[in-house]
Order: sequence, then structure tokens, then C-alpha cells
Amino acid sequence: MKKFFLVMFGISLFMSGGCTVIDHSRNPIIEPHASWALLPIVNHTETPQAGRRAEAITEALLYSQGITHLLRYPSTLQDESLLLGSDHILYESALRWAKEQKIQYALTGTVDEWRYKVGIDGEPAVGVSLQLLDLNTNQVVWSAVGGQTGWSREAVSAVAQKLIKRLLEEVSVS
Repeated sequence: MKKFFLVMFGISLFMSGGCTVIDHSRNPIIEPHASWALLPIVNHTETPQAGRRAEAITEALLYSQGITHLLRYPSTLQDESLLLGSDHILYESALRWAKEQKIQYALTGTVDEWRYKVGIDGEPAVGVSLQLLDLNTNQVVWSAVGGQTGWSREAVSAVAQKLIKRLLEEVSVS
């Protein structure tokens, strides 16, 4: 009986950590050889460079999903936006660049949370939204938003990677 309670306690402890919430639109079916651009992921947090960190994770995950025709907006656009101090200007410049390159799909988004919660455990918490744009039609063909917390000894980047991976799994490349 004691063993049963220990097992049940362990299962409940395992299930209680790492809460995730995800909402997404219908899954688009994307051509496998379509050209993609990773546009800026805008940082809406107080954590410096959270958007750039999310971009790096997203880029690696897109490659791991088989997106081989992926371009990232030029770093020179980042330099210009730093001088002007506007993520909106960076996004507009990157979108214009992607259209000039005749890219079919562009992935962009926002980081809404990227921190360790205040308290004894200091759990990592991440909130991200993503949008896939068809640049030929100027339509949003897919969007997703999610939030996830992790265990107290887990890195924010590890929680972000898990969350972004789960969001991107909704996009089917056939």
C-alpha cells in the first residue's frame, strides 16, 4: 500500500510541473520546396534580446523539420533598427526584403514572456506567438500562440525550445 502511494505521489508530482497552453489555427499544407524567410520575432518583454534568442531557436527547429530553403533577414537590418530604436521598422524592412527576394513564406512572431518567475523555485516561463505569411497573397496562412513553464532547474531557453517546437509541429510540410 505504501508503495502504491509513493508511485501515485511521483506521478502527480511529474504531472504538476511544466504547464503548457497552446492555441493555433488550421494546419496549412506547405510545399516541401517552397522558399521561406525567417523575419524578426519581436521582443515584447523586458528581457534583452529575447526575440533574437527565439529566432535562433526557431531557425534551428525549422531546419530540423526539413525546411531547407530558409533565409534569415540580413543582419544589417538589425543594425539599422538599433539606431532607430524600433522593432516595427525592423519588421517592415525585413518584410520588404523578403518580398524583394521572391520568397513564398515568411515566419514572424512575438515573444511575450521570457523570464524566471519570482519566488522560491524561480520557474522558467516563456510565451511566444508565431505567424506564417504567404507573401504572394499577403495572407496569414497559419498562426499559433503558446505559453509554457518549466521546472525550477530548467533553462528558459530549454522551455522556449520545447514550446516553439510544439508550435511548429502544427505546420505540415508535404
